[in-house]
Amino acid sequence: MTDLKKLHQAILDGNAQLSADETARALEAGLDPITIIEGTMIPAMDEVGRLFECQDYFVPELLLSGRAMKSAMQLLRPLLAKSGAQPAGRVVIGTVKGDLHDIGKNLVASMLEGGGFEVTDLGTDVPPDRFIDAIQEKNADIICLSALLTVTMPAMKTTIEALARAGVRDKVKVLIGGAPVTPQYARDIGADGYGENAPAAVALARKLGKASLRA
Repeated sequence: MTDLKKLHQAILDGNAQLSADETARALEAGLDPITIIEGTMIPAMDEVGRLFECQDYFVPELLLSGRAMKSAMQLLRPLLAKSGAQPAGRVVIGTVKGDLHDIGKNLVASMLEGGGFEVTDLGTDVPPDRFIDAIQEKNADIICLSALLTVTMPAMKTTIEALARAGVRDKVKVLIGGAPVTPQYARDIGADGYGENAPAAVALARKLGKASLRA
């Protein structure tokens, strides 16, 4: 039986090359992609989140682990699509209009992907219409809005209002986050949830999204 402990450790260590190599070995040995993801990659990213919560890991470690996970997913994603397997959910993420910060948003996107979600990252300075187009094109379940500046926080409310006018608000769950954002602000603007950090955002997305990767 193929030992996936090295893949698990490669993700914890943020070793992208070893992560890809071990994933390739597992596939060559005939392991099912979903088995690799659900049995090894998701638990590894969960452990990364736990280490972050315990302050044993910090943002650089999270980014490296996310990169290692993505290197493995590049090999697995085409096989998942070919098999018809469904992701845990489809997420559209971006930093709202007027805000060019992306470190936190990139971290959340990486950890969501590591958690089995199909992620469409729209980047920074994203106007409401781009979120709306992406929701419709990707058949998204969840939209994640990020803001790092107090002055750009109102763009979250503007985006949610635009979703309602476009008739897509009730089709998605809206999660918001960023340094100045609070749970109360999320409630005030009609968001469905708030994540104070990347692990919290992933946990909330799992709660609100689909339960399994399986078709």
